Amino acid sequence: MKVALVHDYIKEYGGAERVLEALCEIFPNAPIYTAFYNQRGTAYGHFKHKKIIPSWAQSIPFFVSRLHSPLRFLAPFIWESFDLSGYDVVISSASWYITKGFKKPFGPNHFIEICYCHTPPRWLYGYTISVNFQKYPLVKAYAVIVGHFMRLYDFKAAQKVDYFIANSKEVAGRIAKFYRRDSAVIYPPVELPKTIDIKKQDYYLIVSRIVGAKGLDLAVEGALKAGFKLKIAGSPAGYYFDHDKLIEKAQNRVEFLGQVTDEELAKLYKGAKAFLALSKDEDFGITPVEAMSVGTPVIAFSGGGYRETVVSGKTGLFFDEYTVEGLIKAIKQFEKMNINPGNCIKQAEKFSKEKFKKEILDFVKSKIK
Repeated sequence: MKVALVHDYIKEYGGAERVLEALCEIFPNAPIYTAFYNQRGTAYGHFKHKKIIPSWAQSIPFFVSRLHSPLRFLAPFIWESFDLSGYDVVISSASWYITKGFKKPFGPNHFIEICYCHTPPRWLYGYTISVNFQKYPLVKAYAVIVGHFMRLYDFKAAQKVDYFIANSKEVAGRIAKFYRRDSAVIYPPVELPKTIDIKKQDYYLIVSRIVGAKGLDLAVEGALKAGFKLKIAGSPAGYYFDHDKLIEKAQNRVEFLGQVTDEELAKLYKGAKAFLALSKDEDFGITPVEAMSVGTPVIAFSGGGYRETVVSGKTGLFFDEYTVEGLIKAIKQFEKMNINPGNCIKQAEKFSKEKFKKEILDFVKSKIK
């Protein structure tokens, strides 16, 4: 069985890239086709030992560093330029860049296309995104025009996919709504070192790229108003221009740790009183599961994929009022609770990397005739 992997692009390292890593472990000989890669990005080091095949867009001046977003209308031409006819199975890891619907050779003996969908592109379907470019009138007008044609293309490309896998029930619902397609749900892999001997400390933790739509402003304002200690691990990414404003707002009372190693991350998770999961409509959310995997409970906004991972009253709690006051109220409620770390660990085990790898391999084998 000859397999190819396709990923949006290799730039920042996040949940989608952890999925790609696991796919590489399942299919170690599979090359990675991608729109482009950035050697300076946080993701490249994780895949530089693999055979990476970028598109022609890699050669466009400044495309990798800054033009891939404004020139997103090139995505159809990028994916249709790849010749994947020599493979039996093509598995795409798809999110922002409409990574699906690849050109197939004529005849019955073409490859099977399986799309592991992290979400239909959020910017196309009205979901909050990391940068609010819509506040600029010219950019908004450009986005409306480009978005219309890209939605048409996205729907058409989705009909060419043989099988969809959704990373959560939340995303399966979006696939059904926007593509009118069924999908299997296979949760993303979560893996962190488990043997960590660190006592709980008096801080709350967020692990996130420093971008919009992650609730970072909400957390910082809550920390300033209520006086709780907050640490944020992650580096700025993409076109988020308000990083300095966020740090200035924090008034040196919030620790911004930048990018940390997996070992450092595990220690941060283990030492935290609780993890704060604050996206409004998260697709799945690997970080809350990572926190639970070392016994740390989660305080989450009641929305999106969080509802599939956190068990209220057992591994953490939810809050419904998406305001600073709502967050502070949830923290005060949490501090009166007694969450058993063992329950958190047991819940996280449902999302293990080994389970993911087995389910993906079983799914692929079941579709090969």
